Amino acid sequence: MTTPVENHAPAHLRNYINGEFVDAKSGRFSDVIDPCTGEAYLQAPISGPEDVDAAYAAAAAAFESWSQTTPGERANLLLKVADAIEARADELNEAECLNTGKPRARMAEDETPIAADHFRFFAGAARTLEGPTSGEFLADHTSMIRYEPIGVVGQVTPWNYPMMMAVWKIAPAIAAGNTVVLKPSDTTPAATIKLAEILGEILPKGVFNVVAGDRETGALVVGHPTAQMVAITGSVGAGMAVAKSAADDLKRVHLELGGKAPVVVFDDVTDLKGAADAIATAGLYNAGQDCTAACRVLVHENVHDEFVAALTEAAVNTVTGDLSNEDALYGPLNNANQLARVSGFFDRVPDHAKVLTGGHRVGDKGYFFAPTIVDGLHQDDEMVQDEIFGPVITVQTFSDEADAVAKANGVRYGLSSSVWTSNHGRAMRVSKRLDFGVVWVNTHIPFVSEMPHGGFKHSGYGKDLSVFGLHDYLRIKHVMHYIGE
Repeated sequence: MTTPVENHAPAHLRNYINGEFVDAKSGRFSDVIDPCTGEAYLQAPISGPEDVDAAYAAAAAAFESWSQTTPGERANLLLKVADAIEARADELNEAECLNTGKPRARMAEDETPIAADHFRFFAGAARTLEGPTSGEFLADHTSMIRYEPIGVVGQVTPWNYPMMMAVWKIAPAIAAGNTVVLKPSDTTPAATIKLAEILGEILPKGVFNVVAGDRETGALVVGHPTAQMVAITGSVGAGMAVAKSAADDLKRVHLELGGKAPVVVFDDVTDLKGAADAIATAGLYNAGQDCTAACRVLVHENVHDEFVAALTEAAVNTVTGDLSNEDALYGPLNNANQLARVSGFFDRVPDHAKVLTGGHRVGDKGYFFAPTIVDGLHQDDEMVQDEIFGPVITVQTFSDEADAVAKANGVRYGLSSSVWTSNHGRAMRVSKRLDFGVVWVNTHIPFVSEMPHGGFKHSGYGKDLSVFGLHDYLRIKHVMHYIGE
């Protein structure tokens, strides 16, 4: 819902443009909903063309000087950002948890410290870039390679990990010498605005800008002629729309989209219960609102019954609750539309499937959904093929390695996967054949700053994290000198 600015409550967010917090020129704003209650608790601006133009003008002006800074100068500032994130972790945690419903304990343990680490990693990575050796590849000519920032980058982030996904976008872009205009999800802008406050105290004005708003705002950010590159984390549909828009202006595109991660459990796993417990956590964490979630189990038919019993027990024992519940693994779904989407899968559940636990909303306030296990699904079922993005784990069986690989790869997504086996050769063979950008073995969902994350097929292209993520925000220039007499 939108409201005239003169009637809004005092608690409202503002855009961050050219080092200042400002209201949208239109005077329009939207309610930000607390997913634990379903009630509005904040307002955020709905930015229009004037706001996006101003943000890009600021970023373009800042690029002239920021792109000329040395990697060491940028690194020093990024290290200060990391220190500030740690020093103000409580503020970031509170903003993110109120906006998303994430349990405070999970946020404090699993996200904010890692966000600081990402800035520290890219501070170092910017100073250690490697490339081809300079040399004389043509007589009387010396060639060298230059890595250069691309320019102004437009970025759009999702609502499942609002702060973390912003960090994944911001850190490599500015470490590489680019400037940024970022548009957060309309349902979760709070932590990103808080992050802008922190960065704004350290970075030169215009290097980082935030414009909040709706889908139209996002389209303006993606389609703006000043942007030399656009990066988005979001749905497959959103990614396709961004790629089409970018094609009109030949912008570079970085897409991290949906996933449908297969979790392949072989019958030689020595601790099925331990595996089931770990997989349940990896599938239900953050209410399953994770493109890499362990949402699609493929278990060998010989151990199906034992494994599914353990997986179901793990789900039954999983606690969902609001941000103050220290025992909760996850909180609510993000918004009413997502609750309706997840619930809709269970309105259409096929007769051959068995909902072993869950499959329903929890309570009548907020957007909580029960931890859910669905067994007996077929490869062409909607629940197997489409991203549910909720606390739902589906189960299928397979007969041998070839069958497991065929079913695992038999979806349009290619983001992440895992293999569970005690046989090293099998782990290596299956890892090679899985058509996914990430393959975990006997674990699922850990990330480290040093290793890349990104998918294949409809999960998009480009890498987040690691030096590969930094390279995505750089362009390569060949410089050749004539050295003959």
